[in-house]
Amino acid sequence: MIVLTTATFIAKGAIPLDLPKAGSAKSLPVKKIELSITKDGRIFYFKEPVTLAILKNKLLSLNKKSNILIRTDKNAKFEVFIEVLDLLKTQGFTNIAVETVK
Repeated sequence: MIVLTTATFIAKGAIPLDLPKAGSAKSLPVKKIELSITKDGRIFYFKEPVTLAILKNKLLSLNKKSNILIRTDKNAKFEVFIEVLDLLKTQGFTNIAVETVK
């Protein structure tokens, strides 16, 4: 399941992204794990830059019921987003949300 959300409680400016808009955006009640993808394709685990391999290792130690919030710059390559999403799904994560702005 993928949920489009607007998370107004996230500190803005930590990793500058130009988020896409979605009319169906809802508030996300609690954030546990934050992943960001910049327009140049860099992946961040919270504020730490990671590769897919490093991200996979970090995910191994997490509860599969964790809430995952993916923040992707609207100009990022869709391929990187799909690689991150596929990694999450193959690791058994199902509570995945994509942050958008309304």
